[in-house]
Amino acid sequence: MSRIAKQPVTLPKGVEYSMSGRTVTIKGGKESLTLDVHPNVKVEQDGDSLVVTPAGGGRAGVAIAGTTRSLLNNMTVGVTTGFERKLKLVGVGYRAQAQGNKLNLTLGFSHPVVYEVRDGVSVETPSQTEIVLRSSDKQKVGQVAAEIRAFRPPEPYKGKGVRYEDERVILKEAKKK
Repeated sequence: MSRIAKQPVTLPKGVEYSMSGRTVTIKGGKESLTLDVHPNVKVEQDGDSLVVTPAGGGRAGVAIAGTTRSLLNNMTVGVTTGFERKLKLVGVGYRAQAQGNKLNLTLGFSHPVVYEVRDGVSVETPSQTEIVLRSSDKQKVGQVAAEIRAFRPPEPYKGKGVRYEDERVILKEAKKK
């Protein structure tokens, strides 16, 4: 069995778990997240923890059990503390400004880029070159960050573009005469 699936998911105080059919709902604080569980996986509550086991034999059940356990763990962390992703704009004249659920980006194009942020994700700009995304859903935060980064990914010669805060861009050497 998967090493990840063997570990139980501990539910902190204030987090409620409910299962109806194949749908798992985890509630905590103000947030509520749901997950449709694969038929090859069983999720059972054991005290204050969730145990994920493969329902049927075979490698597919074992593989999806580890994935399901990770998704459930991300849901519990999301409803308790939440997830955050920071982006940094590098380049002369590159700016970001948050206005409600819209993000106005100036990335060196002939036009400004207006990105509409999905529901469930909050965006703020502490400075003109920083973007902070927050949500209880890890997948949504990562997807929004990837879509914003895709407008102008870092280029390898000067390093200009939108990058993750912890991303290292290795610069190439320019052509010599």
